[in-house]
Amino acid sequence: MSQLARFPEGFLWGGAVAANQLEGAYQEDGKGLSTADVSPNGIMSSPDFSMETFNLYHEGIDFYHTYKEDIALFAEMGFKAFRLSIAWTRIYPNGDEQTPNEKGLAFYDRVIDELLKYDIEPVVTISHYEMPLELVKKYGGWKNRKLVAFYECYAKTLFERYHKKVTYWMTFNEINVSLHAPFTGSGLLFEDGERNEQDIYQSIHHLFLASALAVKAGHAINPNLQIGCMIASMITYPYTSKPEDMFKALQQDRHTLMFSDVQSRGYYPTYVKNYLEEQNITVQMEDGDDHILREGTVDYIGFSYYMSFVATTDPEHLKDQTGGNLLLGVKNPYLKATEWGWQIDPVGLRTVCNQLYDRYQKPLFIVENGMGAVDKLEDDGLINDDYRIDYLRAHIEQMKLAVGDGVDLIGYTSWGPIDLVSASTAELKKRYGYIYVDRDSEGKGSNKRYKKKSFDWYKNVIATNGEVLD
Repeated sequence: MSQLARFPEGFLWGGAVAANQLEGAYQEDGKGLSTADVSPNGIMSSPDFSMETFNLYHEGIDFYHTYKEDIALFAEMGFKAFRLSIAWTRIYPNGDEQTPNEKGLAFYDRVIDELLKYDIEPVVTISHYEMPLELVKKYGGWKNRKLVAFYECYAKTLFERYHKKVTYWMTFNEINVSLHAPFTGSGLLFEDGERNEQDIYQSIHHLFLASALAVKAGHAINPNLQIGCMIASMITYPYTSKPEDMFKALQQDRHTLMFSDVQSRGYYPTYVKNYLEEQNITVQMEDGDDHILREGTVDYIGFSYYMSFVATTDPEHLKDQTGGNLLLGVKNPYLKATEWGWQIDPVGLRTVCNQLYDRYQKPLFIVENGMGAVDKLEDDGLINDDYRIDYLRAHIEQMKLAVGDGVDLIGYTSWGPIDLVSASTAELKKRYGYIYVDRDSEGKGSNKRYKKKSFDWYKNVIATNGEVLD
């Protein structure tokens, strides 16, 4: 391995979570209902507004009350950074209030202060797979331009409150989820089996504007803030060397890259404009929107990476599908898969890092990566998750090679350092953490925390700045 393949001093090792997947206390201290609170079967399912269906998001792992103990465990592992999200509905319960909820702001003050006590850098996602439900019911979600101002107000409130404590921010988690799960990403409601592409792309435009205005507002409050975008990155390979497969892979990647293109460069690429015209989609833009996008470009590219995908023009190959983050894909015959069908491709992470850095020449931040698996708590309290260690080791090795390639990498916050509710399936048996939570998908269990074998392994990785991976 090249001598250049070393993580820089100050590399931000840590873990990442989302408020709606671990906090619980879903109506405590003035919190309003969010889109996650009515999504009992995960982000890809239809919402249940009756609230009668059991929803594990309501309880999470009770981080709202256990954050001190959990953060102490992160500190024991040596975390340099912790990526968390702020629940919009704790700050503005309905989304359109004039005054924020002080109890919600005070909760995140306590969490952030607890992180800083251990010299753990908070990395804050402003909106992560949740938004106030009232903004859906009253305004129709992000297709309504009024939400841009509501979000800008919310973001300014956070920047004004926490700008002296938090340097790293992200505007929207996996913003490209709006294409695949419109209710989760944009608060859009469609009848089962239906999609309104006009509403989806109009919503995406409003998300872009909101992100840009937030970046501008944050920099005005504190020029030292580092505000990034965050995409679900899914590199696509052609199934064969057939030129048509190669172009299909290019097109498939563009459905992801358009989001980082607009937020990083500040304008719509020609290929997006062409696609909208071909699909007879007219995005309503106001005078000055172009200027807003140009003024609000992000400082870095945050992204998740779990798997790669394959593109093919052969109908026979299309039949062989496998699971994945947000959507199904064509199975790659050269890769193994997790229990949920997510194909494991560490080399793809190096490829993604190079693809994004070549494209933007901006720092990258890997803010999600990990392996969901069914872990077994043994009678002696041990959890032997060697499969997770193998997965993470292979990906970190490829990250190191990407650094050797010349990629400017800020940090790595693996997904779910403590077991939490799965976003895609709303269950707890799909575990990612270094810390086991004794709680099942029916909400039963002691909620006690146990260290997995991977806990000490990751602790050593951090202590050696990624030099020792055995």
